[in-house]
Amino acid sequence: MKRGKGKKETEKSASMIDRRERSAYFARREAARVLRTVLRGDARRRAVGSIKSLVYSPSVRNKKGTFALVCQTLKHLPLLKDLLKKTDILKGKWKRQEELIFVVTYDILFGQVSQSQIADVSKPRYVRVNTLKLDVELALQQLKVAYKVKKDDMVPDLLVLPPGTDLHNHPLVMNGSLFLQGKASSMVAVALMPEPEWEVLDACSAPGNKTVHLAALISGKGKIIAYELDKKRVKYLEDTVRKSGANNVDVIHGDFLETNTEDPLYSNIRAVLVDPSCSGSGTIAERLDHLLPSYIKGGHTSDVDAERVKKLAAFQRKALAHALSFPAVERVVYSTCSVFKEENEDVIKSVLPLAHFLNFELGTPFPRWPRRGLPVFDGAEHLLRMDPKEDKEGFFIALFVRKSIPSKSEKLSGRRQNPSPHLLGQRPKLKRVKRKRHCLFLKISQMLLYNEMNRLRYLKPSMKNL
Repeated sequence: MKRGKGKKETEKSASMIDRRERSAYFARREAARVLRTVLRGDARRRAVGSIKSLVYSPSVRNKKGTFALVCQTLKHLPLLKDLLKKTDILKGKWKRQEELIFVVTYDILFGQVSQSQIADVSKPRYVRVNTLKLDVELALQQLKVAYKVKKDDMVPDLLVLPPGTDLHNHPLVMNGSLFLQGKASSMVAVALMPEPEWEVLDACSAPGNKTVHLAALISGKGKIIAYELDKKRVKYLEDTVRKSGANNVDVIHGDFLETNTEDPLYSNIRAVLVDPSCSGSGTIAERLDHLLPSYIKGGHTSDVDAERVKKLAAFQRKALAHALSFPAVERVVYSTCSVFKEENEDVIKSVLPLAHFLNFELGTPFPRWPRRGLPVFDGAEHLLRMDPKEDKEGFFIALFVRKSIPSKSEKLSGRRQNPSPHLLGQRPKLKRVKRKRHCLFLKISQMLLYNEMNRLRYLKPSMKNL
């Protein structure tokens, strides 16, 4: 009997070891795939996504183990590279799988770490209730069974849980009843405050959390037109819309800047959300960018980054100016997850002449919020800022509200539809005057005639002697 019992215990122990080894194997493989994407994106300065968004995608099974391995491997990457440089491992067939070698080497040398060692333990976990599927009060009751949870004091459909709460595999998250969405991100759609039955345009939509939040705020009525230029991100956007259950969202794969504001398709657009590509400087800690090689080398303060911010700001100005130009639009929200003045207050200041020309004024989103815009122009106190230290993430929100819609006569005259370039913060294009070609031929003819006259002048004395 004892021998049989011992055999069973041995088999059980072996089975547990086998499961752990299998779990570790998959975690290493998944961590290597994420690490490859992160490092390649960082090298090209074109991030596909944050570390968290890549790890918590549906394709990753062992999320906790993968997250810990990726973060800790990045943290020890300089040391790992130095150690492996002294061997020939990365010079042979393993060169193509160097990310896997980094992960395995870290795991062997330093062992696995718990996610709590790298998580930001001071930041609460926010979840937004998708009211298209679940009532806020009902969600609160269901979560209270297992968690300490309360309502947010600013966003009506946002719930707050203790830091470190992991809900990625919770049934309500998996079925789209809850969205893991930060406070700042959830404030954007609420700031726009669209009314039911309105048609709303989301200019830069992917991954779609704000898009489906807008759909929920208009109670599944009205219409959301969601633009996204990047083909891969369109897929993420469509998946988010499908998961949310929103049936009033039209996803368009195209460039928002190419839309014709006079097209009848957009004649009833009443609100526009502009959440354009930005530097992400306000979410470096959230995105874990401080673990990336370029950040460690000081690349995030280089002239290259300054040039990138300049280009981003140029695009942001164009996008916001275009959003203000829709004929029936009444409310426009501009938001970034940046802390740079160039992408925030400077962008708003540059479009203010156009906004005033089109009868817009700055509104005050969330008046009770204490942190407002930098005082770089009159009215900056209407802008909203979130601080990376005080609020755990950097964010910026500006709201434009139209005082009145242009009259029919103004629309027909085109005065309000075709503002001068200086209202857009642009220099007027000067028409280049081309020199006429016949002037060049005239000069050549004059030169030839002058040379011929000189030749004849020298020939005259010699002709007299004939």
